[in-house]
Parts: sequence; structure tokens; C-alpha cells
Amino acid sequence: MTASVEPVVPLSAAQKILTASLRGVLNLLFRGLMGPQLPVKAQRALLRALTAATLAPRGVHREAATLGGLPCEVWRPTVGGAGKVILYLHGGAYLIGSPATHRAITASLARRCAAEVWVVDYRLAPEHRFPAQRDDAVAAYRALLDKGIAAEAITIAGDSAGGHLTLQLALQAKALGLPAPGALVTFSPVTDLTAAHLHVPAAGDPMITRAWIDSAMEMFCPEGLARDDAQLSPLYAELEGLPPLLIQVGEDELLRNDSLRFAEAARRQGVTVKLQRYPGCWHVFQAHAGVLDVADRALQDVALFIDQQQQGVSR
Repeated sequence: MTASVEPVVPLSAAQKILTASLRGVLNLLFRGLMGPQLPVKAQRALLRALTAATLAPRGVHREAATLGGLPCEVWRPTVGGAGKVILYLHGGAYLIGSPATHRAITASLARRCAAEVWVVDYRLAPEHRFPAQRDDAVAAYRALLDKGIAAEAITIAGDSAGGHLTLQLALQAKALGLPAPGALVTFSPVTDLTAAHLHVPAAGDPMITRAWIDSAMEMFCPEGLARDDAQLSPLYAELEGLPPLLIQVGEDELLRNDSLRFAEAARRQGVTVKLQRYPGCWHVFQAHAGVLDVADRALQDVALFIDQQQQGVSR
């Protein structure tokens, strides 16, 4: 069953001003600068600079660790957290990003979900093309299982390219006969690497451009493998048997249709899907947790979804 909802989060006058200001800043500093005109190393530096001032919420602490031979960060709530684990795969078009750049999301998830959040620093393109990233994600998941953590206690989550990697990991775990995780959570996932059905929002996407998507896929995809191959595009894979899935997507983003089309394909194949479409929101708006009320609401919905799955409740 697919539940599709559009959460309504009333905006105060202050939140309206803040939302408009953020949209303008992102248009200028992210969408305006992040693209093929900027070398990848410079793109990485730009994202680090834009996220350097992220403040962690109270009630959680961060540790450096390794998982499956990969460097990672672990966020743990100061109180509670026993029994729930999130393996988080960061976004960034497979070119940029790290555990450090996504702390606004991962720290907030640790607090709101009362869970351990393991954030893997997987290999990036163009230095490493597919399937290096999928192999790293599988290694991290195996390592959590080897720690004695029950598969049903693990939620795999990710944003954008990390959402794509979340789905790839779940599909690869199925192919390898590994126990399925308890739930999947994706924020604005990439599901169709052909980019043939991009959305053009009337308000514009203040985060990403078609040119940046095309450039990133050229550096990520291996030669000789079609973009609509099921190995690359989860939309075309056999989805039966995937764990319950929560998809959150903004209405004002180029990749909106990747979420809508994947939700429908998964529903047809018997997957339990909850699709949340957020009006007036852009690509991975959850990164503004602690600033935008709608981002806080979205992450609280993630906590509710995970709790429901752990209690055996499907919605």
C-alpha cells in the first residue's frame, strides 16, 4: 500500500521570511556556484564551507569510528538509544559530501529517533565510479550485522545520491541473501539515472541544476552500462521484498518525479511505501533542521515511521 500525504506545516511570519531568505541564499551560493563549471575539489570545499557552522542539537554526542573498514561518524543520544540503529548514507551527487557536511540531519535524527546513527564516509567519484559506493555501503551494513545488531533494528537512510545508495544497498542485500533491514528512509532520492522525467517546479529549484546532475552522472556511471540498467537505476529493478519505505520529497525540486515514480513502482510490486510530498520545499530541505519548522517536522515524521516499523505497524 502506498500512502501519499502532503504535510501541512503552518508558517509564522518569521518562518515565511526565513524560508524566502534561505531560498535566495541557496539560489546564489549553491545552485549558482555548484556545477560543472567548478572543479570537483572546489565543489567539495564549497560544501564544507557552507556547512561548517552547523550546530549539533542538545542531547547527542559524536564519536569518530570505523565501520566495515570505512571511516565514519557515530551520533548517540545522551539518554536512551538502546535498540535502534540508523545507517546513514549522505548525499552530494556522489561527488561531494561527507559525514561532516550532513550533521544537521544526522545529529537531529539521533536525537529525534533516540537511535545510534552511523554515517559512513564512502568513496566518491570521479576517483571511484560505481559500484565502489554500493560495495562500501554493503560492507558497512555487514559490519553492523557482525556486531550482533539485529537486521530488523537497523534503518538504512539517505538523501539524494545517498537515497539512491540506500535503495541500492537494500537491493544488493536481497541479492546476496543478507537479512533485510527493518526499514528504509529516503529524502529526495535519485531513482532513475536517465534523468528523462525531471520536474520543472514553477518556483524553481534553489539547489540543483540539470547541468550538475548530468555532469555528476558522467563521472559516477561506468562505461558500457546503460543508465536504465537495474544495477544503476532502482526504478527498473525488481523491488518485491524490500522493507517498508518512507520517501520524503519537496514539491519544488527537479528530482520530485524520481520519488513519485519509484513510490508507484514499489507499490505495484507489493512494497509498503509512505510517500510524503512537502509543498513549498526544495531538494533535501531536511538539511535545515533546527532552522526551518518544516524540516523539524519532517525528521519527527521519520522518528514516528521508524517506531511504527519496530512495533510491527505498517502504514
